[in-house]
Amino acid sequence: MSLSNNTIFMPSVLTLLGIPGLESVQCWIGIPFCAMYLIALVGNSLLLLVIKSERSLHEPMYIFLGMLGVTDIALATCIVPKMLGIFWFHVPEIYFDSCLLQMWLIHTFQGIESGILLAMALDRYVAICYPLRHSAIFTHQLVTQIGVVVVLRPAVLVAPFLVMIKCRLWFYHTTVISHTYCEHMALVKVAAGNVQVNKIFGLFVAFTVAGVDLILIILSYFLIFVTVFRLPQKEARLKAFNTCIAHICVFLQFYILAFFSFFTHRFGSHIPPYIHILFSSIYLLVPPFLNPLVYGAKTKQIRIHLVKMLCS
Repeated sequence: MSLSNNTIFMPSVLTLLGIPGLESVQCWIGIPFCAMYLIALVGNSLLLLVIKSERSLHEPMYIFLGMLGVTDIALATCIVPKMLGIFWFHVPEIYFDSCLLQMWLIHTFQGIESGILLAMALDRYVAICYPLRHSAIFTHQLVTQIGVVVVLRPAVLVAPFLVMIKCRLWFYHTTVISHTYCEHMALVKVAAGNVQVNKIFGLFVAFTVAGVDLILIILSYFLIFVTVFRLPQKEARLKAFNTCIAHICVFLQFYILAFFSFFTHRFGSHIPPYIHILFSSIYLLVPPFLNPLVYGAKTKQIRIHLVKMLCS
């Protein structure tokens, strides 16, 4: 490995540029990002409060929804405060270890969100295809076990990123990262030497988590639709389909944004960098912002209890 004279050995501090090319308007870009963050905090907090206070909502579907709300709050909080610090207060510096921690938290919460969406799809599959066995299958013990697996799987799979970067990538071309947050590929790109192993491992983890989850979710909804369309009564078909509308909306917006960001980041070399960074930032903020709005509007039980709670 040949190193130039400008190569930096294990920098203690890194600099996040924000959105290169849009520096002059970053202060204005921060306003909608801050608004989305505040709505995400309030919306998900209200969702959690409704689910916790209403015993009738202590069912697997709403427990998974509560887990999704906690994950959304944590994911948005990992990103937005530092992002606004860059945009509004011109504080781009971040300690190297803090950068690694932020990277681990972001990718872990992304994996948790993907796992929760899979758990919700499986719950709807059993509820619609095997309604008489749903309560016997999705016991509180199974829901707890699913929750533990959903959290530990990405946490364990993403952890080697930290070890590989800390122990193998010692030299860096620059300490400046052209991004609003510490993302695996953005950090690897500024490293000197052979980073191919990190890239390959990143693709492997992405497929293991998001790829497998996506395949299973699509399979679950395919079987659900087959079962729904076989129901003899139109009212029964509509009722079964309505229970899945919110889940499908959340699933589509999460994965469409995820894959758009993934493919443009890796294969869209002709696209201006600020487009990459802007969309990757939006991709992480839109799900926490939209999820409580979608479930609040499309889930009748939550809507009723929310109105009751606010009017009491």
